[in-house]
Amino acid sequence: MESKPVIKHIVLGKFKQDVTPERIADLIKGFANLVNLIEPMKSFEWGEDVSVENLQGGFTHVFESTFDSPEGRDAYLSHPAHVEYGNVVLAAVEKFLVIDYKPSHII
Repeated sequence: MESKPVIKHIVLGKFKQDVTPERIADLIKGFANLVNLIEPMKSFEWGEDVSVENLQGGFTHVFESTFDSPEGRDAYLSHPAHVEYGNVVLAAVEKFLVIDYKPSHII
């Protein structure tokens, strides 16, 4: 049986130095709340970098959203709640990187 296609949307971010931990927490709560506002967004997880390899390129946070299809991801990207959130968070972010992928399994 073939599994249902899934898209993982990964965002790596580094917040600006002057953004307080409280503001970062509020921004993360806002990102997490998008799963309640945008139906195609099926899940959301996040975390702070804990690597000891020092290869993170300055990124401090990772955010992962899951979608059932590329069309669902596309609907999320253009959804007014996402666009509004993006405009708010961009003012607090020094840099970010976005990667979307379809998980693969080695047989």
